Amino acid sequence: MKHKKSILIRVLIILIDLLVINVIVYILFDKIYLNFTFLTYISISWVVISLYTGYYKVHRYTQVNVLLSLIVSQFFVFLLAYLSFFSLFMEGESIKNQFLFFGIISLIIPFLKFFIYFMRKRYRAEGNNHRNVVYFGEFNSAKKLENLFQLKNHFGYRYIGFFSSKIYDSEDYLGHLKSGFKYIEEHEIDEMYCDPSEISPNLLVKIRKFAEEKDLELILMPENNAIYRKDFVLEYLGTVPILKPKRLPFEKIETHIIKRILDIICSAFICVFILTWMLPILWIVIRIDSKGPLFFKQRREGINGTQFLCYKLRSMKVNNNADKVSASKNDTRITKVGAFLRKSSLDEFPQFFNVLLGDMSIVGPRPHMNLHTKKYINEVDNYLLRNSVKPGITGLAQISGYRGEVIKKSDINNRVRLDIFYIENWSFFLDIKIIAQTFFNVFIKEDKAY
Repeated sequence: MKHKKSILIRVLIILIDLLVINVIVYILFDKIYLNFTFLTYISISWVVISLYTGYYKVHRYTQVNVLLSLIVSQFFVFLLAYLSFFSLFMEGESIKNQFLFFGIISLIIPFLKFFIYFMRKRYRAEGNNHRNVVYFGEFNSAKKLENLFQLKNHFGYRYIGFFSSKIYDSEDYLGHLKSGFKYIEEHEIDEMYCDPSEISPNLLVKIRKFAEEKDLELILMPENNAIYRKDFVLEYLGTVPILKPKRLPFEKIETHIIKRILDIICSAFICVFILTWMLPILWIVIRIDSKGPLFFKQRREGINGTQFLCYKLRSMKVNNNADKVSASKNDTRITKVGAFLRKSSLDEFPQFFNVLLGDMSIVGPRPHMNLHTKKYINEVDNYLLRNSVKPGITGLAQISGYRGEVIKKSDINNRVRLDIFYIENWSFFLDIKIIAQTFFNVFIKEDKAY
């Protein structure tokens, strides 16, 4: 709940900044600037740049010098984007109001940022908006953490106690390390701090998995000789170094924004400039070849297990096994036209409608038939992790040779492995690479393209 409140506060702060920007435009500029294009451009530019600079990623323990660095980065990049608009669309306009506008927001918005920053610190110092913390480690380190939170009460952390493999005669001692899971489930705990030098690697894995399942913040406090792993981020709680698990790409809102923009642009282009003329032609060809509808619709599982209708061009004769048996080599149900559609992947094109509707993405794990999904959940490790993102028209597994029929167990195991790799290592350029490779694979004879 507190995580959700933090997100809502961040969204509210963004909306306040956008309101300030637009109000200043209204006051300073002539009516020629009070149009949808200009106001949308500066608003979207501000938000997109803030995602890039991390302008709104201010934590309880963020220091003033970090705040200043964020402000400088945000306004420098925004200035370039702001002046680019006039260079591209309003060349020759007076620069007086342009720099007056930028000068005013450069004063007002940072003032608001510092005002909110210090007011929230004061509010937390008075005992409000606290986060309950427990520690996994030895007594001395636990005391250091407790003293830090008492000294830095504006961080808003309430130290509850610690768990250790040793027994201590202390009010703060809550029990053995392994009893910590039950304690956290029975009490309102928000964050877990750990000393990796005292905890075994196996227990640390369990703690991290537990934190993810319960939506808890996990922070490691390494000693000087601790090994810093690549999947952790080094930050500072005051002067104390801490390690936080690196956020996966799809845990960041900017990932979803970038993917959605790419999906809308590409799918809209395909639907308007290709499907508008291609579908009528294919409808005639498919209908001449066999009786039945143009589209084949099938319920499949999307993000977080939600059901949606997945569209394809019909490539088979109408049959009662369409939702039970997937296509196989030399399948008698596949029509002559259908064989061509499947080999060229043209049968998948209607799924760009699914992408526009938001049920699918262009790139992501391929959605399986519901019957197969129920089967694989019990047979394949981590299968459900695929449901943490939108299913795709194409994916890393498909361009790597794991498309079509699942003949042996290694086929589905490798498909899931590649899907999870994609989820954990997503990047914009990886999506572009997969899209490009999918296009080139159309001209390559694939063994399972049937």
